[in-house]
Amino acid sequence: MAHHDPSHVASSQKALMLEMKSLQEEPVEGFKITLVDEADLYIWEVAIFGPPNTHYEGGYFKARIKFPIDYPYSPPAFRFLTKMWHPNIYENGDVCISILHPPVDDPQSGELPSERWNPTQNVRTILLSVISLLNEPNTFSPANVDASVMYRKWRDSKGKDREYVEIIRKQVLATKAEAERDGVKVPTTLAEYCVRTRAPAPDEGSDLFYDYYYDDDMEAGDGDCCYDEDDSGNEES
Repeated sequence: MAHHDPSHVASSQKALMLEMKSLQEEPVEGFKITLVDEADLYIWEVAIFGPPNTHYEGGYFKARIKFPIDYPYSPPAFRFLTKMWHPNIYENGDVCISILHPPVDDPQSGELPSERWNPTQNVRTILLSVISLLNEPNTFSPANVDASVMYRKWRDSKGKDREYVEIIRKQVLATKAEAERDGVKVPTTLAEYCVRTRAPAPDEGSDLFYDYYYDDDMEAGDGDCCYDEDDSGNEES
């Protein structure tokens, strides 16, 4: 059995307890966090609600975060338990995102060391990055090549090629039964989704998934709920 440095264990447990407390007092909108086993601080279960006005609206996605003993010096692993069709999620549910990669210099990856994990990151920044990734996949080095090709067809056809969207909507519908089993009411309006934050001003941000043109200067808000009500005439099937 591996011997762990007791000081690492003590400091990572303290860091995780503080983070759990902070997330219970000020939750990240769209997420619900619990420990899989009260006695084990190193495995967290996450329920993710699909943001309103995106193709994930109404979805209930489960994931697990597994922390290393030397957290926060090494990044945790984030794995979806719900089946996800997405360019940056492997078949087994592992999420491939630069914030979860150790900060080594790896020119092949196309990632800057500054985009990778460092000890100032935390669960809150990971959750916000995952939600952002769901809505804006990175097709540079995909974990799921088929999903990436399909997403690019959807994007390049300005939404006319609907295969990618239709698979996501099917997966969203498939999560309804699990939400019912767990007795969870999935938020479908911005008001429910952003329970703890002020409503964004009409010109603040944009709903990321429907913004086909991806303005470079488009900022995704400043940590507040950034999915604007937007009746831009994009119909769901």
